[in-house]
Amino acid sequence: MTITAALCAENLTRQPRISVIIPVYNDQKNLAVCLQKLTQSTEPYECIVVDDGSTDNSASVAREAGAKVISTVGRSGPAHARNIGAAEASSDLLLFLDADVAVYPDSVSRVIAAFEQDLQLDALMGSYDSDPEKSDFLSQYRNLMHHFVHQNARRAASTFWTGFGAIRRAVFLRHDGFDAKFGKPSIEDIDLGYRLRANGCKIMLDPTLQVKHLKEWSLPCMIRTDVTQRAIPWTELILKNASMPNDLNVRTSQRISVALVFLLIALSILATLLNAKAFVPPAIALIFLLLSQYEIEITNGLRSKRMLGTGFFIATLVITCFWSHQVWTLVCSLAAFLLLLFRNHCYRAGASRYKLLDWTCILYFAGALLVVAIHFGGYPPAILFSALLGAVVLLDARFFAMLASKHGRLYATAAVPFQLLFHLNCGIGFLIGAARFLWSTKYRPTMPPTLAVSRRSDGTRI
Repeated sequence: MTITAALCAENLTRQPRISVIIPVYNDQKNLAVCLQKLTQSTEPYECIVVDDGSTDNSASVAREAGAKVISTVGRSGPAHARNIGAAEASSDLLLFLDADVAVYPDSVSRVIAAFEQDLQLDALMGSYDSDPEKSDFLSQYRNLMHHFVHQNARRAASTFWTGFGAIRRAVFLRHDGFDAKFGKPSIEDIDLGYRLRANGCKIMLDPTLQVKHLKEWSLPCMIRTDVTQRAIPWTELILKNASMPNDLNVRTSQRISVALVFLLIALSILATLLNAKAFVPPAIALIFLLLSQYEIEITNGLRSKRMLGTGFFIATLVITCFWSHQVWTLVCSLAAFLLLLFRNHCYRAGASRYKLLDWTCILYFAGALLVVAIHFGGYPPAILFSALLGAVVLLDARFFAMLASKHGRLYATAAVPFQLLFHLNCGIGFLIGAARFLWSTKYRPTMPPTLAVSRRSDGTRI
């Protein structure tokens, strides 16, 4: 028996007051870390891993860790998998945990204590911590964004979260669990949260109850998650319930940011049509400078596809700057990029005495942005463009300040385009979700939600 399995078995010999339910699909590496961290808990627990049709060794990893493993017939989605786990649970408290989340030793005991101290509490959720496992740019940005959202959300939560969320089993069963129509990771937890709040249940968010996110993000994954797994179904849920809480990612400031990003795009198209030579080169230079730190980080990884993106930006910048006779824009932008690259190589060598280079890089980078701004200022639509961009940045100023405190000002600057992309994704998802909802209500008969009918091992319905 492995050490992990032995620890898990030792925990299970004591009477567990909580059942930890973990759905997994082809994530054996993160699941191993998740279960290993879980075994360090100071409180006994029942661990149920629901293998949702994995083709890797996720089920074997769970068994070796001493968890109870249930397998679905093919992939049915985390909503159905969690319902199956809840049906098999023997404790009065259910703690839902994602396979790519690592708890701290006191996480489980703090959840139990919260429910014991507040008998009116129906559900509780925590937060991602400020130290994500993956160190690459996108993973740090996305996981820190989730941390920021959790830390600034209302304590009296308007929804539920299954990354690290607990609920009384009786309450969960009374509300029919998760809606199994969500066949892939989506907003099944938000949907349950809406139903809980509609029935007067008390859901709390404890920002000090933190866990570590192990997920590694990519650009396609980010876009797919924002648009298809979040924005579209969440919009349909909001319209169906005729209620949009001013919380989490649907705060008023976030909605304003989405509108401003669409205005930025419309203004860019108009300015390009009116005078492309005056607008396009500085715009490309601005995007290139904002992306420089990100581009350098991925270029140093020698990943050919991402290096191709850097080369495309540089080639486009060279062509458009010579075409429009904006040589200074080209010189300043390329020099800033090379200085960042040189600075990064020095840091990678392990030197901690390059403060002069650091400040030189920051000052020159600011100077390059100023040159671009001067070229922008020579064209009236660019002034409005700059004002709109500044407004979006100011609305997210606290988030960028957190990134700067964590990774530095240049990192926070490089995150600006990705935050704009996030708002754009949310806006596109909202438009598609609204169109789908209007189409379904006009041309399709109203159908009741398809909830999972989960059963215990003896065949009885929950």
